[in-house]
Amino acid sequence: MYEQIVVGTDGSAGASVAVDAAIELARLCGARLHVVHAHKVMTSYLTTAPEIAISPTDIMEANDAIHAEGERICEQVVARADRAGVQTETHCVGGNAADALIRVATDAGADLVVLGNRGMTGARRFVLGSVPNAVSHHCGSSLLIIDTTKART
Repeated sequence: MYEQIVVGTDGSAGASVAVDAAIELARLCGARLHVVHAHKVMTSYLTTAPEIAISPTDIMEANDAIHAEGERICEQVVARADRAGVQTETHCVGGNAADALIRVATDAGADLVVLGNRGMTGARRFVLGSVPNAVSHHCGSSLLIIDTTKART
């Protein structure tokens, strides 16, 4: 049914629910799982670093630490997927989460993108969060939005 599945994670409890669903789908389908973690990159501060009394080296070190944390989050998912017998590929990228998910899904030829709904309740449940909303409008793959509300209670 699915051969390439993309899942986004920020390492949160809600994202973990979506990751578990993606791992199980990949296991059942024999699909490869692409794990995506997007993180902010502080490039805009490099030009203003002297004015705000931060050295460019400090900014670059902060970017490296943020990227390393993203890699750690991805590796945790890989370990979980390995236990389920699912082949994985990680994509830890700087930038906007929706853009990263769409780019990885396109590059991987993904059949499915799995995302959490960010635990929205009440009136907000009728409007998707910014990442699921953007992915639903711009991604050429099927999209599965997992209800992650229980992970936030």
